[in-house]
Amino acid sequence: MATENKNLSTYDKAALPQVKGKSIGVITSRWNGEITENMRKGAVETLLDCGILPEDILQWQVPGAFELVNGAKRMLLSKSVDAVIVIGCVIQGETKHFDFVCQGVTQGIAYLNATQPVPVIFCLLTDNTLQQSIDRSGGKHGNKGIEAAITAIQMIDLEK
Repeated sequence: MATENKNLSTYDKAALPQVKGKSIGVITSRWNGEITENMRKGAVETLLDCGILPEDILQWQVPGAFELVNGAKRMLLSKSVDAVIVIGCVIQGETKHFDFVCQGVTQGIAYLNATQPVPVIFCLLTDNTLQQSIDRSGGKHGNKGIEAAITAIQMIDLEK
């Protein structure tokens, strides 16, 4: 793996676009809540650190990863946001359920990105073990929530 033993969650705030006045939605799955909560905190703290005001961060929760797509669609249709971050975690089990959920969420978020003007940032861990998810939600591989926040900021600025 190209990112093995690397923490990709560091960023240079000075090199990022200015985002004051921008609004970002964060939708978090309750499933595997310890993992997703760590990523949510990482994303929100990063957005605040980069200049997004607390009142400009709209936070919703959905029951599971599969519901992230519907949550994102509803947020895009009902709220004025400049980007949406979806946060979830699916850990491989003994059945094909893992494959169906991961594929459905991936295709759903890709569809929203292809059909909507507002970027939807994919922050879904699809790990084989709980330890891999821990490592990517604040552990030795950083926090994917931080990376998703930086991606959202960069995508907001894309049209410039």
